[in-house]
Amino acid sequence: MLSQTDKWIKIGLLGVGRMGQNHLRILSMLKHVEISFIYDIAQDSAREIAKQYQVPLSTNLDEDLKKVDGVIIVTPTFTHSDYFFKIAPLVKNIFIEKPLAHTLEATKKIAQYVQQHNMCLQVGFIERYNPAVTALKKAIHNSQVVINMDFTRTNKISSRITDVDVVIDLMIHDIDLALYLNGAVDNIYAYGCCEREMIEFARAIITHKNGVFSSITASRITEKRMRYISVTCDNMYVDCNLLSKEVFVNKQSLEQYLENVSITSKMETIDVKPREALLLELIDFIEVCRGNQREVVQAKDALVAMEVAYEIQSQIKRGL
Repeated sequence: MLSQTDKWIKIGLLGVGRMGQNHLRILSMLKHVEISFIYDIAQDSAREIAKQYQVPLSTNLDEDLKKVDGVIIVTPTFTHSDYFFKIAPLVKNIFIEKPLAHTLEATKKIAQYVQQHNMCLQVGFIERYNPAVTALKKAIHNSQVVINMDFTRTNKISSRITDVDVVIDLMIHDIDLALYLNGAVDNIYAYGCCEREMIEFARAIITHKNGVFSSITASRITEKRMRYISVTCDNMYVDCNLLSKEVFVNKQSLEQYLENVSITSKMETIDVKPREALLLELIDFIEVCRGNQREVVQAKDALVAMEVAYEIQSQIKRGL
């Protein structure tokens, strides 16, 4: 008889675009995980991908959903809500790529359904699994006072992202991280600009209830791709590069030469273990499907992040 650890978990994957194929690659590596089916409305390309990975292509989604332990939704954001309510009556464990839904109203409906039906829903805020974020979190725990965090995320607009603005596409990652690291929000001030009636640059200053400030910048009109977090503490300054997975801690130190005292800055490099964030994220989801508890991003967390995003969008639109 198989132990709980050795039990095979059957997973269905909806959406095999660029991100969906990343999920498929990781799933195919995991022990005791069976990819029961993949599904995509682009049947021709999905058929080629199914052949490449030697996995079944669903032609009857309603029937195939009855055979799995969990489902991963990696479809365009505006379809998340419809797919969720199609799947939820049949499957208890669901993973949805961020954001949970394309509107605040749809996010609320999903969160309410999850709570009422005691479901296990994980939202794909992958940056929480970034090993650089893990190292950063440990570093700032050595500080008595965190004063400010600066989050910068830029990317030239991609032709594959047409259904959401920069707040929901990029900034939502750092909104989630700001909430994860600093807790509940007390006040928000935001401004930005639009192109083609879509917010493409946004900046928000968030005051948290614990007194920490989060300054978040997101842009899809910047030529340079950046993912940075900088933290000002009472006794150190921390630089975190989420792309290169590097974390540097800058501290002041006193040097005394006879009667003269000089203040110098000392930089330390934190060792960041090279782990793939998506792998760690999906391992947690498989464990959830096994019935084991994991600290994952839940629907209620995604709802709070969306509420903050909605307020940022509203302030920017009012200011234009």
